[in-house]
Amino acid sequence: MERGTEKRMMTNSDKNEFGTVRIANDVVAMIAGLAATEVDGVTAMVGNITNELISKVGAKKLTKGVKVDILEKLVSVDLAVNLAYGFNIPDTCKAVQDRVKNAIETMTGLQVADVNIRIVGIDMATN
Repeated sequence: MERGTEKRMMTNSDKNEFGTVRIANDVVAMIAGLAATEVDGVTAMVGNITNELISKVGAKKLTKGVKVDILEKLVSVDLAVNLAYGFNIPDTCKAVQDRVKNAIETMTGLQVADVNIRIVGIDMATN
């Protein structure tokens, strides 16, 4: 907990004999970010200017470019990505949506309502 603000947590209401399970939004965001970068054609996750400045001073965050909203057991994910030049944009975005949805649902048991993708740039790297 930072300076009096508490991190947003989702509480899994499925109590078992051992207690309840709590999943932080940052954990879901990390899962989404890692799943998105595993798709061919995605070169980077892109955060806002504050995240960019923080990462330059050494405090890297694996949730850069990912915003997660959890209401009850329903997840909404917003991703900001760079794509590689030459990849089909609709096909690549569909692959990202599928990969992120499957990763979150498999690892957390939450249901993904939507995965919104904002393409921030195209990387023109030469091989």
